[in-house]
Amino acid sequence: MLGGEQSGHIEAIGFELYTQMLERAVREMKGEAAPDEAETQLNLGLNIRIPADYVPEENQRLQMYKRVARVETESQLADVTAELQDRFGPPPPAVRNLLDYASLKLLCMKVGINAIERKRDFVTLKFQQNASVEPEQLARFVSDQRGAQFTPDGVLKFVLKAAAAEEVLRALRSVLEQLSSLEPASIVSSASGPTP
Repeated sequence: MLGGEQSGHIEAIGFELYTQMLERAVREMKGEAAPDEAETQLNLGLNIRIPADYVPEENQRLQMYKRVARVETESQLADVTAELQDRFGPPPPAVRNLLDYASLKLLCMKVGINAIERKRDFVTLKFQQNASVEPEQLARFVSDQRGAQFTPDGVLKFVLKAAAAEEVLRALRSVLEQLSSLEPASIVSSASGPTP
């Protein structure tokens, strides 16, 4: 299941959906009931994977994917990051992207984002009704961004010209931090830290 085409499958369907499908398949084989679906979905079309030359053993890669997908706090993500670095050395860019993706998802959950979808240069953010968003900041963002729009059903659409995975993740984090009404200290920090 995690052979040579693993990265293509993950990139095609998205990390979130890929891990959910993997979890569901494993649970079905064990005869276990499926848990509730995760509330926050990110489909960013990015290269976020654990390369075989970084974690050669297939089962270990699968375990690390599951660990990253299950983190619920920045502290847990920091533990997974430290374990990866301890066991396999400094993470390559694709793994740093995976960790930053997980950190972005935690921020989405904290702010109250149901989903982020990116198709080419277009991004769609779907807010929960009780999202921690500053209305003035949202209005300013929409007026400052050419082509941006906010619909009555809580969907923000805008253009994001970033191409590289790290640029996309950094830009999305910046947008969420800009729109958030959370105190700066309560906004989660980047999981992987500065790029070595």
